Amino acid sequence: MTLDAVRRTQFILDMTHADGGLQVPVPTVRVAVLAAIRNPLAFGQAGSLDLLTDLSCEVAEHCLPRAIALLGAPAEAYGKGAVVGTGGELEHAAALLHPALGVPMRASIGGGKALIGAAAKVGAPGTVLDVPINHKDDIWSFDHLDTLTVAMSDAPLPDEILLVMVFAAGGRIRARVQRRPPPAPATAPAGS
Repeated sequence: MTLDAVRRTQFILDMTHADGGLQVPVPTVRVAVLAAIRNPLAFGQAGSLDLLTDLSCEVAEHCLPRAIALLGAPAEAYGKGAVVGTGGELEHAAALLHPALGVPMRASIGGGKALIGAAAKVGAPGTVLDVPINHKDDIWSFDHLDTLTVAMSDAPLPDEILLVMVFAAGGRIRARVQRRPPPAPATAPAGS
């Protein structure tokens, strides 16, 4: 399969300059790339899920240089997602997202140790997807736990999948939630 399976791409540059009525000196910057791709397995077509796994890597390698350039700063966090058109199945999203997509995503930002959070669903054109975002190296960095809500007005068509990749140059705009230490182990009362 080649990139002729891509019908449309969309790049979203999301910059937040204020939150809770307060301006911040440095805005948060997030970039999403959305690609509406033909699903070769839609409507019960025979074929290996590897077709989709390979396609996700091709799309990533084609789109990620532009997405990273739009970010304009080193990526600290990432996420991914997919909306499968109604002629497909949820497993088609899993084939795009999980076996190999992380390799080109990490390569585009110079590495990443943490699991890349993902969201997937089956839906009609314009379906909204909340893509989870987490720190690229530390899954426990609370400041970077976030989502970016995306949609493409005319995708996915029933025989398409909307593939989404997200990168962030920082955490939430006014992050201040602190991680709590684990609770002390319970002790048994004396004489029990």
